[in-house]
Amino acid sequence: MDAVARFAELVGHPDPPLDRAALALAAGADAELDPARWLAELDRLADGVTSLDALVHRLFVKEAFAGNVHDYYDPRNSLLPHVLTRKLGIPITLAIVTIEVGRRAGIALEGVGMPGHFLVRAVGTHTVLDVFHGGIELDAADCEALFRSSSGAGPDVSFGPHLLATAPTRSILLRMLENLRLVYRIRQRPGDLEWVVRMRLALPGAGLADLLELATALGDQARWLEGARLLEEQLPTASAAGAERLRTAARTLRAHLN
Repeated sequence: MDAVARFAELVGHPDPPLDRAALALAAGADAELDPARWLAELDRLADGVTSLDALVHRLFVKEAFAGNVHDYYDPRNSLLPHVLTRKLGIPITLAIVTIEVGRRAGIALEGVGMPGHFLVRAVGTHTVLDVFHGGIELDAADCEALFRSSSGAGPDVSFGPHLLATAPTRSILLRMLENLRLVYRIRQRPGDLEWVVRMRLALPGAGLADLLELATALGDQARWLEGARLLEEQLPTASAAGAERLRTAARTLRAHLN
């Protein structure tokens, strides 16, 4: 079973475990990835932690995890094994480390999918942490200021609890994949973009745009016929407008074979 198939199988379960799901995602970039090694590292980080303050001290003082402010769009920032090795990441992957170390230590934490900047919250409380900036605690005003600075939202955009909703595992994985999709687009790495989009298709809400991007990624690897066939297989279930877009894209790919 390849990495995409393993990922699809795992996220098909009713409540996929966040740590294993994040590692299954990372296996797209490393077919030899051994999940047991990284699960053991999360265990090590949790050993002896007995409180939220102790957790923050362990991760952001003793172990020196930090946000990668110098190369935010390095794809390694979105791959959990690299984050655990380099102790650098972006908000969402540092949040996964924090949540999973907390879970092992008996400290219930949850992801907060604030647009522009992912956060962590102690379950059942208003204690919100910015793990990209050393695990500092934020109040409501801090959250709003961070939202506006990171998203570029102006005063016409209202801020409130609706932007601080708990992020379930699948939405966390989706956000990670979207981050990687952007990075691999910019870096013009169609092979990596392929596995990312295939994993995206394994999650709810995927659509025509994802199929078209996957076909383009295949074409960019000179796999034009494979891309065309992928699109043509979707014709029986597509809407009239969608079918026309699929046929046009498929014809464009097949034209490379002439």
